Amino acid sequence: MKFTERIRKTADSIWEKSHQHPFVQGIGNGTLDMESFKFYMCQDYKYLIEYSKVIAMGTVLAKDLDTMSGFAKSLDETLNFEMELHRQYAERLGISREELESTVPGPVTLAYSSNMIAEAQKGSLAALIAAILPCAWSYYEIGLELAKKPGALEHEQYGEWVKMYSSDEFGSIGKWLIEKLDELAEGCSEAELDHLEAIFLNTSRYEYMFWDMAYKREGWPV
Repeated sequence: MKFTERIRKTADSIWEKSHQHPFVQGIGNGTLDMESFKFYMCQDYKYLIEYSKVIAMGTVLAKDLDTMSGFAKSLDETLNFEMELHRQYAERLGISREELESTVPGPVTLAYSSNMIAEAQKGSLAALIAAILPCAWSYYEIGLELAKKPGALEHEQYGEWVKMYSSDEFGSIGKWLIEKLDELAEGCSEAELDHLEAIFLNTSRYEYMFWDMAYKREGWPV
């Protein structure tokens, strides 16, 4: 069993809760409250800024040009395609560019992004990938599942979101990260693998918490 197969299996119960969360299912069947989606778009935009910084750090930690190129491609996809989708949605939903940029990250957004950056700053490329993989991988899984729902791809509000995250272009990011983590895991001790698995599980939990935060529109209490 490959290492990523192992950690995906361990995290299955967490991922299943994310996949079945009413926010995610609401995107697929078109019933999600638009105010929750607006809240999500603003918070996710701020999250992606920090996520991009972590990807950029992967380029610094890379030991070869092929790996550097992989991270550079992922960074371009995130900054110029995924975040552009957020900007387009914001405009369509009446959220100004200034409002989007000035969004204050909520508690979960801040905790999640800070956790990723903290892991990346420790200097292990494998740990960095373990920290960002749940985002790239689970979004593609969710996109593929939602794309199977009748009318999800054509929905007036959420169709573009489903198209983005079910696309081969987006999926290629997660697949590359999976392959790279499996490569880096070869030869690691069981203690090192357990550590990477713990990081993966933590960010998987943060993924669920992010959906829940967006659904409930939970910001700072004061």
